[in-house]
Amino acid sequence: MRLSISALAATSGVVWGGCLLLVGLVHLVAASYGVAFLDGISSVYPGFHAARTVTDVLIGAAYGLVDGAVAGLLFGWLYNVFADRGGHHHAESH
Repeated sequence: MRLSISALAATSGVVWGGCLLLVGLVHLVAASYGVAFLDGISSVYPGFHAARTVTDVLIGAAYGLVDGAVAGLLFGWLYNVFADRGGHHHAESH
């Protein structure tokens, strides 16, 4: 079975971007929420800071959307490569 690379990329992007958006929005309301997580993410994404601003939340969500989509694309592509290789070893039963 092959995966839809574009569907996996879109899903991964929305999930990871949405996760960063959600944590960032809650952090705007409750300053202590997600601080260690956001500090870790800010060390990976250039231009993103764990400051309590809407701009930083949107930058983090955008990074998450792109990063998640790329990760989903790579995962789907690799899965399909290995799934195709495994499929050649099985005889058809028709």
